[in-house]
Amino acid sequence: MSMRTNTISLGFKEAEKITKHFAKTFYLASLLLPPDKKRALHSVYAICRICDESVDNQKTAPSLYYLDEIKTDIESAYSESSLKKPLLLAFRKTIDDYKIPKEYFYELLDGMRMDLTKTKYRDFTELYPYCYKVAGVIGLIMLKIFSCEDKRAEKSAIELGIGMQLTNILRDIKEDFKRGRIYIPESDMKKFNIFEQTIAKEQVNENFKAMVQDWIKKTREYYQNTEIGIRLIPSKRCRIVATSMKEMYSRILQEIEKNNYDVFSRRACVSKINKIGIIIRIILMES
Repeated sequence: MSMRTNTISLGFKEAEKITKHFAKTFYLASLLLPPDKKRALHSVYAICRICDESVDNQKTAPSLYYLDEIKTDIESAYSESSLKKPLLLAFRKTIDDYKIPKEYFYELLDGMRMDLTKTKYRDFTELYPYCYKVAGVIGLIMLKIFSCEDKRAEKSAIELGIGMQLTNILRDIKEDFKRGRIYIPESDMKKFNIFEQTIAKEQVNENFKAMVQDWIKKTREYYQNTEIGIRLIPSKRCRIVATSMKEMYSRILQEIEKNNYDVFSRRACVSKINKIGIIIRIILMES
């Protein structure tokens, strides 16, 4: 094994550790993929995670600095310049092997920048571009790694990403509020007579429950719209992964319902045994 090959291998191992630590659901589903696609997904996730961490765990000025640094790293990976960081070498191999457009990562970074300057959204029309940038494009990237060239699948890939983002928004209302952000649009809150004070005091009243129910209904519509596109993915193993991600995130919505729409006292999550059960069921359905 050459020194360069060994460095790339170290980069993929680093990416796997990052994915395993920060994205247990994503990591579990990725284990079903062929080794090359699994490594590719991990390398992309690691880059995305670094972007996200730079926004959530820094103050405004340092975050802008780190996002610019990450953009420079991404541009370097797309160039022919020499790279030393193992993670970036692994990322370069992924984007070269799967012909992933650089613009996807620019969209992602734009979405991350929105988190530094925007803390509220007037309505869903204003929120949608954010969801597309931070999650919809991830669906498009996954489609490239899944070797699906059918343009008809792109809409479903975007909607799966947005559905997952809407699930995260609902589940993480408490955590996001502590960071000074409210992603639930003001129009939705006004419709159900919900105020910032309601969230600050973690009040799960009937109005709040009605708002959560409405959000769940909207999110499920996005998941339902992905079925046709997922069937267009040529690889059975990749279809299983896409379906598993959809079903595991859909289960989070069920957990919120089981907890009587209280997203404050307990963070809705799916146990590992239930995730495995979902995967086994999907494998059997695909057999």
